[in-house]
Amino acid sequence: PYPFFGRRLLPAVFFLFGELEAPLEERAGNELGMAMKCLAPNLSSQPYAYSVRFASSTISAESTSAATQVAAATSPLPKAITTTRRKALSAAASLILSTLPFSAANPAYSSSITDFLELPNSGGVRALDLRVGSGAVPADGDQVSIHYYGRLGAKQGWRFDSTYDHKDASGEAIPFVFILGSGKVIAGIESAVKSMKVGGIRRVVIPPSQGYQNTSQEPLPPNFFDRQRLFTTIFNPTRLANGEGSTLGTLIFDIELVGLRN
Repeated sequence: PYPFFGRRLLPAVFFLFGELEAPLEERAGNELGMAMKCLAPNLSSQPYAYSVRFASSTISAESTSAATQVAAATSPLPKAITTTRRKALSAAASLILSTLPFSAANPAYSSSITDFLELPNSGGVRALDLRVGSGAVPADGDQVSIHYYGRLGAKQGWRFDSTYDHKDASGEAIPFVFILGSGKVIAGIESAVKSMKVGGIRRVVIPPSQGYQNTSQEPLPPNFFDRQRLFTTIFNPTRLANGEGSTLGTLIFDIELVGLRN
């Protein structure tokens, strides 16, 4: 199953080495999977087991045969992928299994790793607490401050925005601030934040129905071209007509609740 799950995990680490041309995407994922095999030969190891669960949680159910048809997927990547990208793939696999928040090796995060769970009354938002906070839980009407890292389920997990890239004059990251329950932000983020504690970090998979319903909902990428790319993907009329809406509009957010004011 290594190449299969490597392909599934590829979007989660694409930010490390940019986008590949579409014909190379699957084979890049295959190589990532095989790198994982070298790095984590023990299938029962906690980091690898979590990686598999994360990969499974971000895609719809696939036919059983898909996981078995991987023998032909272990051929080397074509020459179009440079040595730098090969190194990046290996680095990506290492990162998945060692330094990403869901790795048990990182003491800054919770040591009890569980499966994604659907949040109550969320419309299908699935969440995994990467770190459980120790502060207060917000309520409707509270002003909350969050950092987030947002990416699409489509376009190889393209990262469309991150508050860690928004800097003030002193170089500090600027959190995103909103009133909980105001309807200012997409429903999936509200559902995620409502049950978090300050200091916590949560990864959420947001279905299209709880994501962007129009181009005015926040959070919005500050860059015009990123906004255009985001919305032309989510609201692509041709692909929506082809029944691809569940893929186009799926969002993955890592959210850190950094503060609240009553």
